[in-house]
Amino acid sequence: MTAGGVALDLRGIHKRFGDTIALDGASLSVASGTLHALLGENGAGKTTLLDVAAGLTRPDGGALTINAQPVRGHTPADARSAGLSAVHQHFSLVPAMTVAENVALSSPGLFRTFSASDAAERVRAIATAAGFRIDPSALVANLPVAAQQRVEIIKALASDPAVLMLDEPTAALSPSEAADLFVWLRAFVDRGRTVVFITHRIREAMQNADVVTVLRSGRTVMTSAVRDTDESSVLTAILGEAPIRLHGTPTRNLGSAAAMTPVLVLRNSTVIDAGGVTRLSPLSLAVHAGEVLGVAGIDGGAQHALLRVLAGRRRPDSGTAELPTTIGFVPEDRLHDSIIAELSLVENLALRGAGKRHGRIRWSDLTNATRQAIRGFGVQARDEYAPASSLSGGNQQKFVLARELADSPAAFVAENPTRGLDVRAASDVLERIRSARDRGAAVVVYSSDLDELLSIADRIVVCFGSSVHETPLDAAVIGRAMVGAR
Repeated sequence: MTAGGVALDLRGIHKRFGDTIALDGASLSVASGTLHALLGENGAGKTTLLDVAAGLTRPDGGALTINAQPVRGHTPADARSAGLSAVHQHFSLVPAMTVAENVALSSPGLFRTFSASDAAERVRAIATAAGFRIDPSALVANLPVAAQQRVEIIKALASDPAVLMLDEPTAALSPSEAADLFVWLRAFVDRGRTVVFITHRIREAMQNADVVTVLRSGRTVMTSAVRDTDESSVLTAILGEAPIRLHGTPTRNLGSAAAMTPVLVLRNSTVIDAGGVTRLSPLSLAVHAGEVLGVAGIDGGAQHALLRVLAGRRRPDSGTAELPTTIGFVPEDRLHDSIIAELSLVENLALRGAGKRHGRIRWSDLTNATRQAIRGFGVQARDEYAPASSLSGGNQQKFVLARELADSPAAFVAENPTRGLDVRAASDVLERIRSARDRGAAVVVYSSDLDELLSIADRIVVCFGSSVHETPLDAAVIGRAMVGAR
């Protein structure tokens, strides 16, 4: 670690939202020139603490200093002036604008006389330095989630901050993209800058950070140099109990796939986007009752099109898709594609199958079903009438999962279902996916975490470009196939 004083210091921070105590005297002290990881369960207060530092949330008590300067009357503009930039878990992009325009919009004064070419060149330079591939002229609306995440990071880097805070920066990145990002972040701190990143991936923190801090129930329960601790100690600090394993020995469904009933069937199916680009080349595929088909691939591959066809959200442009009437679907971007943040949990539960519902809505039944979903999946919410926006990202994800599995669908399709979940919640989600399989559902799961995929999949297909190929359950073989090396 580089000795150079304290870049960011939050002491005794308190914050209450109504009856919910988000921060209960939490503290975070980050030395200059270090890479500092912040961990904790969903609802532990990590994002709220980041928002306090970034000026988005005013604390009820406590003290904040940035680069040894006390901060009072803190606003996002004050944070930027003090040299702090933040990348938030939920994107704040304008879909109708290009990448370059979004970056310019978020950085007042960066492009004083806006020039599309100058803005694009600036974005291109930042992206290259960070190891990202991004088209500055691309419309954000046309970008997949992983690319939008990179745009958010580029926005934060555009102001050349001394302190960079990132909330789950690798959640939507492929392993190689995440590795490139940490190479860049290490070079960033080696130049005397400072990075704080929130993550649920303990191994990611231990492999890349200098120091780890753990929050539990709004309180700081651990701060340690990485060299002085281990994964087990960090996991115990997060959970407050004996550690659990997220990726245990896979428990496979050992039945013969050939003998099982096909539930999801594609026959020479293709997908072509609005620009005439083939997103899914002719594919014939069957997913059987009682199996998990794992899908691997890097950003830009066919997985997005494949999962939407299998979930019945997109008809193939040629060929056929034979699908059951009940399919649960958990998309990667829950706020855009799965829930309406301003509506209550009861109303969000009512979205399931709304297009097929006729007659009067029996709200009492939906209210009872919502209560069961909250209890059954351990969703932390005030009650069933709480707006979805009041839940943490992880609890929103658990609620979506509960809704989509509530009627025991014949098939279940999920994109990065553990994205943004803490280790306990992620382990629970994987167990529920296995349970759905064991009840006879045909399950399809895409995950950017290869270890996670191998822990639950009975078969794996790899997407490269518009092509999809089945591979052995071998990490090395899958990794090569993901970059087109057969």
